[in-house]
Amino acid sequence: MHLEYPPTIIVRDANENPRKCSVLPLRNRPDLIFFIHPLRERPALENYVRLAAEGPELSPANADRGLLLLDGSWRRAASMARAFQDVPPRSLHGYQTAYPRISKLGTDPGNGLASVEALFLAYHILGRPTAGLLDHYRWAAEFLRMNDLAGRIEKLGIAEKPGL
Repeated sequence: MHLEYPPTIIVRDANENPRKCSVLPLRNRPDLIFFIHPLRERPALENYVRLAAEGPELSPANADRGLLLLDGSWRRAASMARAFQDVPPRSLHGYQTAYPRISKLGTDPGNGLASVEALFLAYHILGRPTAGLLDHYRWAAEFLRMNDLAGRIEKLGIAEKPGL
């Protein structure tokens, strides 16, 4: 499959619980490449932007750039980000997470999102196909509703999960 944009690189923290990982069910998608942090060998990241809690907002002007997504707890995010400081950060402001997280250490930023939520929003903003990204995400319908994207629930065929 030939992509019209660079593949998204997802770097997962080795200590992240696979059962809590919101992007791991996407590992067989051809537009995503997964690595484990710490990296043995870093991929080429020229013409990439890093999704981050702070920094200029991601916009359609970044559509030709690849995405780097660091997947791990917010507590570990700073140490992971140090290895990628040269990759320009882009933020996703104005969105809310549906993921029921509780930080005992107060390390979650107010605009923090689950990795799959950030990936979905980034693809949406950049005009990339979002079909299938939220298929395995338990809180997909609630996330779309909370962020005024409810019209996408039916379009994407997202089923309501019990308990929502």
